[in-house]
Amino acid sequence: MQNAAHFAAIDLGAESGRVIVGGVSDDRIELNEIHRFANGPVRAGDSLYWDVLRLWSEMKSGVAAAARQVGELRGIGIDTWGVDFGLLARDGQLLGNPFHYRDPRTNGILEKAFAIVPREQVFDTTGIQFLQFNTVFQLLAMRLAGSPILECATSLLMMPDLFNYWFTGRQCNEFTNATTTQAYDPRRGTWATDLLERFGIPREIFGEIVPAGTVVGPVAMHVREELGIGAVPVIAPATHDTGSAVAAVPATGAGNWAFLSSGTWSLMGMEVPAPIIDERSRHYNFTNEGGVGGTFRFLKNIMGLWLVQECRRTWERAGQRYEYAELAELAGRARPFAAIIDPDDASFLAPGDMPARIVEYCRRTGQTPPDGPGETVRCCLESLAMAYRQTLERIEECTGRRVEVIHAVGGGTKNTHLCQWAADATGRPVVAGPIEATALGNLALQAMATGVLDDIAEARALIRRSFDMVTYTPSGSDRWEEPYAKFLQLRGS
Repeated sequence: MQNAAHFAAIDLGAESGRVIVGGVSDDRIELNEIHRFANGPVRAGDSLYWDVLRLWSEMKSGVAAAARQVGELRGIGIDTWGVDFGLLARDGQLLGNPFHYRDPRTNGILEKAFAIVPREQVFDTTGIQFLQFNTVFQLLAMRLAGSPILECATSLLMMPDLFNYWFTGRQCNEFTNATTTQAYDPRRGTWATDLLERFGIPREIFGEIVPAGTVVGPVAMHVREELGIGAVPVIAPATHDTGSAVAAVPATGAGNWAFLSSGTWSLMGMEVPAPIIDERSRHYNFTNEGGVGGTFRFLKNIMGLWLVQECRRTWERAGQRYEYAELAELAGRARPFAAIIDPDDASFLAPGDMPARIVEYCRRTGQTPPDGPGETVRCCLESLAMAYRQTLERIEECTGRRVEVIHAVGGGTKNTHLCQWAADATGRPVVAGPIEATALGNLALQAMATGVLDDIAEARALIRRSFDMVTYTPSGSDRWEEPYAKFLQLRGS
């Protein structure tokens, strides 16, 4: 791609990581996946960790390959999931392996936390959805267990901040990921120090917060020599992967669209100019996460395609290997509404035998369990679509704005059944694409930081010109009314 500026986007997800080179020119963005590698939790004893040193090695391999291919990189940007972190000692060394957010040490932590600080006060300070693995609760679990690592730590870096530090030598916390910690006060625009003190968490480990699009610094000399690259700037995009994905939503205007970032997790919400922190949003357990350009993402975390991913792993361990496309085809032929589950039920959070858990949930709720992989996957997808409908209704109630269209982005958009059933369940058109929204948002923020693009509106217009979208029109929505009523009953809504 001639006359294009080339950037490397490192996108780490719960199942895999990729290094993607994006060529940004005046008329389009082109993507080229350079390196892909597996990711996932590593169990040691009773704990789940991230294999952080292997991930770091894979990133370096991908960046070196990217530089060899395009010659000159204008920037490197990293995005990952939220909430997880590394703790560093005074000399800058990593203390222990970063825990995986599905690690069981936070089981029961919410009740212990609310005995110290009432639930209402925590939400009023942070505006963040209560999930047991949020950073502040992971830290509280460590403190209550008397963790020597926490006692020795002098700084906390979220996962992308840790990798940025290893690339550049600079320690800082990027805004969008910082807001996922439930240790950030969006009204004051700083760490929630009073809350941290009440939980007994050392506030001095929380460092400088920088906005999305900040140039962290050039690649450190020892990394340049190892990889054979120059002083490429490392740029913090929206380092929380959902923040980058929403930055790439190819919407026009503001106020009449919702986003659905679909992958291992489903994250559904609206882009708003200020956090919505009130009794209603607390009751519905919504979250206010940092966005780009001074915005916030008012959204709900929903379990997502983790349900299908974990079913597939279970079947594969039993000797039945299915490709995702094959499972989608089986679901499409299966009996509709054979069973309904609450995707966010706590029993579905940890890794393990997901089909057995779905069977147990159905029996516990007086339903006939789904029969075979096709009905099981269809049960998951239809239940997700109904979760989207309830979330959409509550978004409209909290914001006072009607959503006219849902923009679905991410890998989950490859599942055409889920997209169509989301449209049918919500009664709204679903515009699906781009699939690589997270990498595109990452690249867009790098391009903005280096002056290649002016602002997010120009970036979204360029994405619209560069990639095809598929629109799913609602049909047969009446068929969803009775199942949806049952879904609400299961959820106690």
